[in-house]
Amino acid sequence: MFDGFKSGFITIIGRPNVGKSTFMNRVLGQKIAIMSDKPQTTRNKIQGVYTTDHAQMIFIDTPGIHKPKHQLGEHMMKVARNTLRESEVILFIVNATEKKGPGDKYIIDMLKNNSTPIVLVINKIDLIHPDEIIEIIESYKDELEFSDIVPISALQGNNVDSLLKVIESHLPEGPMYYPKDRVTDHPEHFVVSELIREKALHLTEQEIPHSIGVEVTKMKAENEGEKVHVQATIYVERDSQKGMVIGKGGKMLKRIGTLARKDIENLLGSKVYLELWVKVQKDWRNKTQFIRSLGYKDEEY
Repeated sequence: MFDGFKSGFITIIGRPNVGKSTFMNRVLGQKIAIMSDKPQTTRNKIQGVYTTDHAQMIFIDTPGIHKPKHQLGEHMMKVARNTLRESEVILFIVNATEKKGPGDKYIIDMLKNNSTPIVLVINKIDLIHPDEIIEIIESYKDELEFSDIVPISALQGNNVDSLLKVIESHLPEGPMYYPKDRVTDHPEHFVVSELIREKALHLTEQEIPHSIGVEVTKMKAENEGEKVHVQATIYVERDSQKGMVIGKGGKMLKRIGTLARKDIENLLGSKVYLELWVKVQKDWRNKTQFIRSLGYKDEEY
């Protein structure tokens, strides 16, 4: 029926900041999941689609596992748990530069009694001595029944092709769920908002915690072939944060816009005119209706 074509859903799970989004962006060859050195960057599950002549892999990038501190955090954990039930393969990614911690053990407990093939992916091997990889494997191999253990560097691409072959070996024969040229099932509005949020997180460094939300209110080209006009609002929780995002004389907001525009142009394949506003929405991460208005919808999961 499928002429040997394989397809399936692959859940990527791991503690915050182990390189899940970096891995997916490496596989897809373009940026759809935002990358930040701050934990809890990925909020919604982002589906990345990787298609070859004989397989289609749909990757679900879960929020980094952490103890929820607000309604948004609880939503992120619900998303992570639910995605485990949707998969043909689970990739449990760990950071080679960090010792196994309570967060890893929490995930291991979540994965116990799961019949789905689980691949342990040891990421960031470019940052350690090769001899250390054996020690890491030894510390994990008796914790769970892993179908495979694959060390990689998502940033440099080391061994990523081998991991893709391992994933494909576990996929059943199935249909091509998405067109060959599709790399994500998210609407462009959502990806654009994530690219803007990434720049805001990156440029404000430690000054602002994860109280930044972005809503794209307009994305339209007046005529075919013309610049795409994008309008977006960056939400923060306090007046002091608004000042930090705007910066002295508007300099910070201008930098955010300049960097975000480059990524948006790469995504859309056209020139972009980007307008950004900053608004205060006090304690928005605990307001269910507002969280939903930014695209974090319970019913999707």
